[in-house]
Amino acid sequence: MISVVAAEGPLLDRVLEARCQSPHNGLSSRACGILHAAQVKTTWGRQRQRTFALSDGHEILASAEQYDLTGMFDGRAVGICGIGSVQNAAGHASQLVERLIGAAARNGAQIAILFSDPAIDDDVGGAFQPIRFTDVTLSVAQSPRHGAPMTMVRGGEERDLAAVAAMGRARGKPFRFHLDRDVDFVQYAITSKRLLAGLGPANARQLQFFIAEEGITAAAYVILSVVGACWTLEECGDRDVSGARVGALLQALIAREPTEQRPTIRGWLPAGFVPPQVTIASATPSAETIGVRVLDPTRVVPRLSADNVLFWRNDLL
Repeated sequence: MISVVAAEGPLLDRVLEARCQSPHNGLSSRACGILHAAQVKTTWGRQRQRTFALSDGHEILASAEQYDLTGMFDGRAVGICGIGSVQNAAGHASQLVERLIGAAARNGAQIAILFSDPAIDDDVGGAFQPIRFTDVTLSVAQSPRHGAPMTMVRGGEERDLAAVAAMGRARGKPFRFHLDRDVDFVQYAITSKRLLAGLGPANARQLQFFIAEEGITAAAYVILSVVGACWTLEECGDRDVSGARVGALLQALIAREPTEQRPTIRGWLPAGFVPPQVTIASATPSAETIGVRVLDPTRVVPRLSADNVLFWRNDLL
């Protein structure tokens, strides 16, 4: 009999083993197991992340991670069922996704998000509205003093996460749809990226978290994944609506190594947010998308676009 079961113990080991055959994160099977175990030990992961499998006896037909999220949609707080890391071993992924979403809807979820993998899009993604983001390459103006701007910069710490969450909520207010990124979620996202860097090949990737502070309070921040001379902006925030402190942070980070080649900085930016020190040098459609689905069949809502969704790369689960 085909059934949906929580993946635990030896079954979880088999699910993770199959998942880590995919080259999406470059981790070994052992590293994938360590990453998953560490994620579900965080405060957010322990409460909000579960692994499920669709099985027929001892055969695993499909598997996925389910995330219990919250967010804002058209001015209303909503419960969100997030589905990611879908493994489609025998063409049954859509059945697993539909069962998980159905159970979440019965428990009060109003929105579903599919964290998309092109390999399973044709099988699963057709029932979701795709939100297609844009990868931008950023050019950062050199400080007129030909050095670091006068900005108090330090490494981000756990005590800064409340300010990071507050900046995110303020930034999200104009958008039709965004996640509610509380302190536990932000910590989970940073922890996951740090683990990806630490568990991958030695010195191949770094995760950097920097704060611009006023007094002892974080006033702006950037989170960067660094691979060689390429920086990926995972997320950023600024109490100043213009983003001027984010721009100054990037100037200061570049100025740390004045003799080195200037890095290539890529990422996603919310609509209407470009710090004054930054220009967009190029823009291309991102290979990474999410799918959004309203779970109330009687509710008709205008279609979303990337311009009215606030979503950072760090939100990809």
